[in-house]
Amino acid sequence: MDYKELMEKAEKAREFSYAPYSHFNVGAALLAKNGKVFTGCNIENATFTPTVCAERTAFFKAISEGVSKFEALAISGGKEGEPPSFCAPCGVCRQVMAEFCDENFKLVLGTKENFGVYGLNDILPFAFTKKELK
Repeated sequence: MDYKELMEKAEKAREFSYAPYSHFNVGAALLAKNGKVFTGCNIENATFTPTVCAERTAFFKAISEGVSKFEALAISGGKEGEPPSFCAPCGVCRQVMAEFCDENFKLVLGTKENFGVYGLNDILPFAFTKKELK
């Protein structure tokens, strides 16, 4: 699957976002090394703490189905009612990526018409990983 197709799936996932408080809708499409794509959207909660990001939704869906090796993640985000724009993952999502992704993992950020591809080390230098716990 090419990155444009992955971004299209992220933009589609954004349509299912539940963001009545921030009005910032995010969709994610996670490409596993086996070729399967897991999508996610952000889901907010009135008490905020239980809110979950689109990226983590996609990762947790994959992990819960026994898939734990990943190639790329496309993220589509923006204010409700507006076209998507550049949307980088939050720090918590970056840490989840550091847990499950290797140095070849790519992030696709932008829109299906205009996106950039970044490595995990580009967006999370000096990550704290399981290596530090040994």
